[in-house]
Amino acid sequence: MSTAPLSGPLWAARNWSADEGAGSIHDDDTATSLGFRGGTVAGDIHMNQFPPVLVEVFGAEWFERGNLSLNFKNATIDQERVQVFVQPPAPGATQTTVWMEREDGLLVCKGTAALGDHSQSALRSIDLRPCDPSQLRILHRLQAGLSLGTYEVFASPDKQYERFDKNLISDPLPWYRDSSPWGEPVAAPCTLIEFLWGYPMQGLRPFVGDSVGLFGAIEVGHTHGPFLLNRRYRLESRVVCVGQSPQTEYVWYDTDAFNESGELVASMRMQSRAMKASSPAYAEG
Repeated sequence: MSTAPLSGPLWAARNWSADEGAGSIHDDDTATSLGFRGGTVAGDIHMNQFPPVLVEVFGAEWFERGNLSLNFKNATIDQERVQVFVQPPAPGATQTTVWMEREDGLLVCKGTAALGDHSQSALRSIDLRPCDPSQLRILHRLQAGLSLGTYEVFASPDKQYERFDKNLISDPLPWYRDSSPWGEPVAAPCTLIEFLWGYPMQGLRPFVGDSVGLFGAIEVGHTHGPFLLNRRYRLESRVVCVGQSPQTEYVWYDTDAFNESGELVASMRMQSRAMKASSPAYAEG
């Protein structure tokens, strides 16, 4: 007999990136011109709803050695209500299936969560086969192994505190604002991703050009976690694979965060998509 999945509350996720303006997939006019129903809610915002249920399944240790690996299937727009589900792990298992549905049952994302070994996660189990660079018009200058930079950063809590206080973080844990079992507040998934994605974008942006981008898949994992705020980290990022689908070109890249002792604290694997229809490189068909 299968065990019923655990679930979190329905939550109206907010498109807090809408103010990025024209040219962003989170902008209503830009998104609708590309066939979306409106400005999309970023995938990292949806990831915030998983930790409360993952802590219920794996304990607080999930922030120390846990993993969340998601493929995004359907975009949502501002204040659409969504809910996360986690299948309880089989006896002896350390990885399980997770997903998110819109209130009407539409699948938003699906993947895995784990404690300990991350090597068999949803995104690390994909056979990443690069395409011939000559087939690409936007990302043709990217290649596997290319460094997207090394960055020394301070994990300021200010933005996370502001979002917490405005009730913008979907299903927030008190550890995001107050002290945690590890002392300092822990980074919510959106905050962790803003560091591990945002800084490498400085290295990636020259290769993307004027195309509109969106997240296709995201994985966050902790090795010697948690990723605590008010701490300094060294970020290292590199390209894993470059390819294309009928509507997008995409790049997979990894970013690792190391603490001041040189220990690997957290990692991110990202699939960043560039919409072909938005790029001058495809303007003439």
